[in-house]
This record gives sequence, structure tokens and C-alpha cells, in this order.
Amino acid sequence: MGEGPAELRTERLRLRPWTTGPADLARLCDLYGRTEVTCWLGGAPSVAPAELVERWAEVHRQDERFLCWAIERPDGVPAGTVLLKPLPDGVGEVEVGWHLHPDSWGRGYATEAARAVIDRAFGLGLPEVYAVVRPGNEPSVAVCRRLGMAPLGRMRRWYGVELEAFRLMAPVVVE
Repeated sequence: MGEGPAELRTERLRLRPWTTGPADLARLCDLYGRTEVTCWLGGAPSVAPAELVERWAEVHRQDERFLCWAIERPDGVPAGTVLLKPLPDGVGEVEVGWHLHPDSWGRGYATEAARAVIDRAFGLGLPEVYAVVRPGNEPSVAVCRRLGMAPLGRMRRWYGVELEAFRLMAPVVVE
């Protein structure tokens, strides 16, 4: 505890906390200012990027298992965000999610980043993770399938809108 936000690495990617540095804030503005991204999120964030970064850091300070990471491509540019956080209005369910910039779509970054975050979550003792996807977002549904997540059908339980829900249970450890 108290070590600061976790950095993760995959074969191609570096997952790190977003910062309030000029390059990160500009990339966040570009990412969350695109309707082709925000149409799947229920709209653009209601706060400035610097406050968004601070809110994500606060989620981590409250519980070090949770964070919103920048997905850094091999060229050092953030491809987008991967997150692990409690679902709103839930009973302890934890969500994995991804928001990628269109210039990073179709390269497997969402699956690779989400897999790293899920593996970390299971290693920290979480028994399951959920993903919620707006109906019609077939690329995100495909990521859920590649991750091995089980479809649960449409639900209105979280975020106040109908979403496709998926769940992945932690592997059983045999001693």
C-alpha cells in the first residue's frame, strides 16, 4: 500500500497513470472530444481533463486495486484509456473498460491492455470483473469475446441506461 499507482507492461504496451502534463492533457482532450468515441460512453466527460486525471487518481487513492491507465503505444503516444473501477449503483461489481483513440483502433491494444488489467485484478484477489458495452458497439463486444467474458444479456443496472453486460470469473486455483 502507498507505493503510488501501478505501472503495467505487456508485450507492446506500457500502462501508466494519466498525468496533468501538457501532452497527456492534449491527448485526453483529443480522445474525449471525438464523437466517434464519446457516442459509446454516453457523452463527453463533464469536467476538464486535469480534473478527470485527478478524479482517476482519487479512485486509486481510495482503493489501490482501481485505476484508469493511459495505454501507451510503442511510439510513446497514449492510444487511450483502460480502467478498472467499481460499477456505479452496484453491489461491489468491478468494471474493466477501454476508450481508444480512433488512430489506435483495430490493433489489438484494447484486448492486450484489458488482459493485463484483468490479470492484475485477479492477482489482487478480485473474484470477477464485468464489462458493460452500449448496444451496437461491436468492436467492444469483440474485445469482451477475445477476453473470454461471458455475455449476461442487456441490463439497466449500472449507469442508468441499457447496456450489454459481460463477466469474467477469476480462474480457480488448485493447491
